Amino acid sequence: MHYAIIDVETTGLAGTYNKVTEIAVVIHDGSKVISEFHTLVNPQAPITPYVVGLTGIDDSMVMDAPVFGEIADQLLALTEGCVFVAHNVGFDYRVIQNEFKALGISFDRKRLCTVRLSRKFFPGLRSYSLGKLCSYLGIELNNRHRAKGDTDATVVLFEKLLENDHEGFILGQLNSRKSEASLPSLLSKETIDKLPPRPGVYYFKNSNGVIIYVGKAIHIKKRVLSHFYNKKENEIALCRETATIDFEESGNELLALLMESVAIKRYFPKFNRAQRISNKGYAILSYTNRLGIIQLGYNKTKLVLKPLAIFYKISDCIAFLEELCEQFELCPKYTQLLPSSNSKTGCDHFKLDNCRGICKGEESVEDYNSRVKEALETSKVLADNFVLIGPGRNAEESGIVWVENGIYRGYGFVETTQQISSYTQFMDYIQLQSNDNDSYNIVRQFLTKEKDYKIIRP
Repeated sequence: MHYAIIDVETTGLAGTYNKVTEIAVVIHDGSKVISEFHTLVNPQAPITPYVVGLTGIDDSMVMDAPVFGEIADQLLALTEGCVFVAHNVGFDYRVIQNEFKALGISFDRKRLCTVRLSRKFFPGLRSYSLGKLCSYLGIELNNRHRAKGDTDATVVLFEKLLENDHEGFILGQLNSRKSEASLPSLLSKETIDKLPPRPGVYYFKNSNGVIIYVGKAIHIKKRVLSHFYNKKENEIALCRETATIDFEESGNELLALLMESVAIKRYFPKFNRAQRISNKGYAILSYTNRLGIIQLGYNKTKLVLKPLAIFYKISDCIAFLEELCEQFELCPKYTQLLPSSNSKTGCDHFKLDNCRGICKGEESVEDYNSRVKEALETSKVLADNFVLIGPGRNAEESGIVWVENGIYRGYGFVETTQQISSYTQFMDYIQLQSNDNDSYNIVRQFLTKEKDYKIIRP
């Protein structure tokens, strides 16, 4: 069996715009090197400053080099019938495959990754980068981050891997399913095998154990695998950095969404763009002023001890208060729609004109306050209290979500055999969480799914 051990340097651009600037190929028969090929390549695209600093290859160096189309036939012939071998093979193979695809040529080779093989034969290392492996194994590495230097080092590394393969593991990798071969090079198959086919959240971690992505799923294993088949540039970058995956089961989709939201705001993973910023919202409030009038208004939720309702845009608070004024003939001055004042100049709102005169002393405080109380009651501003109950992580438990005065308080699990005689007893099983716009919207969405989730109220 022959192996084409390959390394490429590229422009550093995203996706299909990432073009080859240098390529080195060494053909190996499993015992010795039998041929070599190396050239700079004109990418017909600018090389990013970062790559110039890393490799030393700039636009002027490749100006007179052949374009990929001029070496395509030679590469096809050279690698025909060979196994494509590279350190982090997914990257090099994808770049070359895209170059051929741009020429209308299909390129399909069996692949081996020296990162994945090194994890098998040299377990326990903190890093499996080419530089760290060469240092650990005493392999000479010259011209780092240049195609020829990296390929020569990878050849020696691959020979050491072959020497350590006493049970035919490498041959087994070649005969394995394509899905297994598609796993990120830093990730072990054992990690994937441990993932459950049940709801929960999962954590992608890099080689330093740092969480770089948090996701939720109804079927954790299936969802995780879908990341590896996605060809979008951000997914490719995520998979390239992923070294291990942890997970937590949730029992149902609602808890998975809430757990995901909490984790994203706690860890700020670099590959999670949504939900990283928490919006605690604005609370509708009421208080009695020194004239004895019940005033309504709004403020940041964290500053309101007992919110009557929560919105996540100031415009929604204003719209809500305007609606109460219109329906119950309340005064804009005492609903924070106009600046409050002790003067009796009245209220002058651009849209609302049905105030009965509380602001001018033309209506009694008692009459006005009775309408405010009616507005609060009729509009059900005094928010709901309930517990949502769904499936748990196993047949012996249920997952629960607690909402108090319209505010999400947290989630938890309770055994199905547990005797709970009152609504407040659920609180003993709740892991308290912060309420924000994401958790609020998640819970409200699931209120419409009463066929799947039981609702318990006081």
